[in-house]
Amino acid sequence: MKTAVEELSPTRVKLTVEVPFDELRPSMDAAYKKVAQQVRVPGFRPGKVPARIIEQRFGRAVVLEETLNDAVPKLYGQAVDEVDVFPVSQPDIEVTKIDDGEQIEFTAEVDIRPNFEVPDYAGTEVTVDAATVSDEDVDAQLDALRQRFATLTGVERPAAGGDFVVMDLRAEIDGVNIEEQQASEVSYEVGAGSVLQGLDDALEGMSAGEEKSFKTELVGGENAGEEADVIISVKAVKEKVLPELEDEFAQLASEFDTLDELKDSIREQARRTKLIDQVVQTREKALDALLEKIDIPLPESALKAEIDARKHNLDHQVAESGLSRDAFFRLYQTTEEERFAEFETNSAKALKVGFVLDKIVKSEDLGVSEQELTNFVVRRAMEMGVQPNELAKHLADNDQLTLAMVEIVRDKAKSVLGDAAKVVDTDGNEVDLKAIYTEINGEEVVEEDEAPAEEKAEA
Repeated sequence: MKTAVEELSPTRVKLTVEVPFDELRPSMDAAYKKVAQQVRVPGFRPGKVPARIIEQRFGRAVVLEETLNDAVPKLYGQAVDEVDVFPVSQPDIEVTKIDDGEQIEFTAEVDIRPNFEVPDYAGTEVTVDAATVSDEDVDAQLDALRQRFATLTGVERPAAGGDFVVMDLRAEIDGVNIEEQQASEVSYEVGAGSVLQGLDDALEGMSAGEEKSFKTELVGGENAGEEADVIISVKAVKEKVLPELEDEFAQLASEFDTLDELKDSIREQARRTKLIDQVVQTREKALDALLEKIDIPLPESALKAEIDARKHNLDHQVAESGLSRDAFFRLYQTTEEERFAEFETNSAKALKVGFVLDKIVKSEDLGVSEQELTNFVVRRAMEMGVQPNELAKHLADNDQLTLAMVEIVRDKAKSVLGDAAKVVDTDGNEVDLKAIYTEINGEEVVEEDEAPAEEKAEA
């Protein structure tokens, strides 16, 4: 087989492949067997029709077509490996020449990863947030803990922002009750920002036993988008009471006996979290600094596929929410146009990041061990709330283990970038990543799998 490469653009090539007929023999034998199974010839059992009879009855063109259908995709893969290009799209293949018994020729146009050089990244200067823990950091963590142990107490006064109300809701259009737009004994925090526009304004000032209606646009169900009268019946008003910051609270919320011990623990946890944040920031900022030095043309098909995938995921999220499209974007305080603009920007960056990290993976000869793959599956299963063996089976059954390994080696490439950087914090202090690894992971150097630092931060 002989392959010639023609560069159509920095991101697209045309392969011209010439194949001697002898190399088609395995596919041709398979083609005869397949056709023999499909045709019926008197005097022969299915699958036992000789090749010469098939050609006499149905013509050699039938066999050649089946042969090429089987052989050309395989030959295309071989040609790609031979010329060392990295396709990022499905090829447009055309068989351009068939000399029966001699050779065939086909062309394949395909978008590829562009050629570029990765600049030297050793000593990239990176500034990260300082790992200093302030009293405000500790107070914020304490307040979050108090919120978790807050109680709701009924009050005999009008509802205000931050209060919780228990209410019944129903909706009417032109005086007709909408059956699916009813809910009873709903608990809601006033001011939380309901997708039902006008609800918070209506609730403020209402007391238990009062009823009020307001006009708004329905956000779900068959009448989504239509204007309706929503009737609220408040059954109770409750205020959130936070526990006092004292030793008794420390004993309730933690394993510590005193509030001072709890604060010390929170301060230490916050410090370790900030150290891990320094590692994450170093890697991301070192990568961003490298990206700024490289101009990489992006294949249009790959960029379109990335954007379309994000749009598809968005459509799925909207459908799963049960909200109208307008209500969904209102809930997340954005618009469809803004999200689409983000998709274009983020998709372009994601492609560029992938291209650069893959280059580093190759130059640094990074690989994936069985233990690293196991760690990845276990970690991802915990995030998804499923059993690791179930996730492993799903990945294997859907041919996604390769994607998992790509994600692992790309993360390792980020680690290489971070470890090669010169890092200081915002206070001007030098940051020693190896010292952070030692403290967080209990290891001198983390080479095979940097994930434990992030895992412990999540814990």
